[in-house]
Amino acid sequence: MTAAAGLATGLAGRHVLITGGATGIGAAIVRAFAGQGARVTFLDINADAGAALADELGAAVRFRPLDLTDLAAVQDLLAAISRDEGIDVLVNSAANDTRHQSADVTPESWRATLAVNLDHQFFCAQAVLAGMRARGHGVILNFSSIAWREGLADAVGYVTAKAGIEGLTHALAREAGPDGIRVNCVLPGFVKTERQVEKWLTPELHAQVMERQCLKRFTQPEDIADVVVFLCSDAARAITNQAVVVDGGWS
Repeated sequence: MTAAAGLATGLAGRHVLITGGATGIGAAIVRAFAGQGARVTFLDINADAGAALADELGAAVRFRPLDLTDLAAVQDLLAAISRDEGIDVLVNSAANDTRHQSADVTPESWRATLAVNLDHQFFCAQAVLAGMRARGHGVILNFSSIAWREGLADAVGYVTAKAGIEGLTHALAREAGPDGIRVNCVLPGFVKTERQVEKWLTPELHAQVMERQCLKRFTQPEDIADVVVFLCSDAARAITNQAVVVDGGWS
């Protein structure tokens, strides 16, 4: 049971749609909402991992394989789900932090990086807003990163996308607030997922994280999931237009 499970969240029975939910932070978010009694639909391009997670969690959790860079498919699927079932909460957690040097960026790779990290967050939000407006309530939670505030040196496209997500959040919060819709974003720091351990966690980075963070422990996917559940719950009903940093005190 996560810490968020003790909150009066009001999430039982609500329909939560999560992007990038098959592995890592996204999978922890799927589990956390399922633990709240929410009905969960999650999207991911990783069909095997997504199907395995859905099987593990049971009938209240549904997996839909989807390439989020296919914006026409994104719009069609989310519009249909919103129309037929309603979406109370949208969590835009999908991303890809592949490293790249500025000198190696091409127009095609730049566009691809923004497509996988930024574009779908707006179009997913756009697809659910009409239904949320009709019901007079809803929550959209986007995922940014401290990478853009810190200026991660070897991922200029990713950093640019994450900066744009914070701007997107503020714009949507101002637009949708009068309709009872809250929009926030979360900015994780270094989170100890399997991907991060496999690709980036060298002894040097381990030492850097422990030096920079106020808390001398690695942030876990469940730590992010607890914050996500809180921000999407009734306990956070007065919180919107905010960028919430969850980095162990790195920044």
